[in-house]
Amino acid sequence: MRTTILHKAKLLTFLCQFLLIAVLIVACHSTTIPPTTSTDIKRCVQIYNSKTDYFPEKVTVNYATGFEVKYYKNYKVVMVKNPWRDAQISFQYILVQCGTPAPEGFKKSQVITVPINTVVSLSTTHLPHLAKLGVVDKLIGVSDTKRVNTAEVVNKIKASKIAEVGNNESLNVEKILEINPDLVMTYGVGNPQTDSHPKLLEAGLKVAINAEYMETSPLGHAEWLKFTALFFNQEEIAQKTFSEIATRYEAIASKTKSIKKRPTVFTGFNFKGIWYTPGCKSYVAKYLADTGADYLCADNSSGSIPLSFEDVFERAAKSDYWLNVNQSWQNLKDVIADDNRYADFAAVKKGHVYNNNARVNERGGNDYWEGGTSNPDVVLSDLIKILHPEILPNNELVYYRKLGKLSPK
Repeated sequence: MRTTILHKAKLLTFLCQFLLIAVLIVACHSTTIPPTTSTDIKRCVQIYNSKTDYFPEKVTVNYATGFEVKYYKNYKVVMVKNPWRDAQISFQYILVQCGTPAPEGFKKSQVITVPINTVVSLSTTHLPHLAKLGVVDKLIGVSDTKRVNTAEVVNKIKASKIAEVGNNESLNVEKILEINPDLVMTYGVGNPQTDSHPKLLEAGLKVAINAEYMETSPLGHAEWLKFTALFFNQEEIAQKTFSEIATRYEAIASKTKSIKKRPTVFTGFNFKGIWYTPGCKSYVAKYLADTGADYLCADNSSGSIPLSFEDVFERAAKSDYWLNVNQSWQNLKDVIADDNRYADFAAVKKGHVYNNNARVNERGGNDYWEGGTSNPDVVLSDLIKILHPEILPNNELVYYRKLGKLSPK
């Protein structure tokens, strides 16, 4: 009897040890997937797991209409839907997490490994994106170093850490190949003779078309920050930063909702017999609507409409304000010197002419078209300060400046 009991005890001990070992083995080979951290997506994957979501932080696109992104476990499908006016083509990019396999079925699309480590930007409008995302250190080339205003990029240029590679007809493809970026971010207008992306693709480089300029709202422009972020796996920063910009913009715009007297505004200037004025569905029109102004636009286009001087004068002779004039004009004397017929506009007589050239560097680079595109809340504040100074009494103009008044004769 005693022997039987001992045998049973030994057997029970053996079974317990066996079960313990089995549990440890299962635990070591568990299919439970640890969450991917922000650090993980900034480096190459060492051990690929097909069940892991390598992009835990995702962006949502709420204002921009020109691009979209769809997320999969280890890759993103990014579509640029409207790369230029009247485009009959779209661009698709497959962004694959470094260290994971590229998906099949995308032979006609560029496959780009992310996060990218080096980038060349052929438009200054993309540079504030890099600064907001904290990835200026990845920038190794720009089209023209002299026209840059973004402070972080200027500092890097001064340290001789950024190459100048030209653009369009002057594009130095050999230089770009020499510095060998992971990506060249550019734009297109639909002219194969001047657009840079066909030449870059032919050279075997990875190229992304950034079409922010096609957007018809200021927040649509600014939301392309998220497009840039996709290539760096910086969705978390982009989502948070843009949300703050949009919240500020909407809060400022809400201050003009109850305005009863809306000042009349016209824009542009006469150049060689043609006066280009943004259409009623343009981002300029949206700015002025949110500012509480009555914009004297020509038609429902989202682009610029060519008009004659006479057409504009008939429409805007008695308008309250004149904005976005010739960048070279520094005062009203310059305005009249350019064409003495401008003196007949009421806005000129009242001294209500404002130019968006308050932040132009010594080489002519205008920060309105660089930083202003990424900071629409600041531009909107400027416009409200101009048209309704009582709403933002403590604000100072950032991108705009008054051209003064005419001296009495």
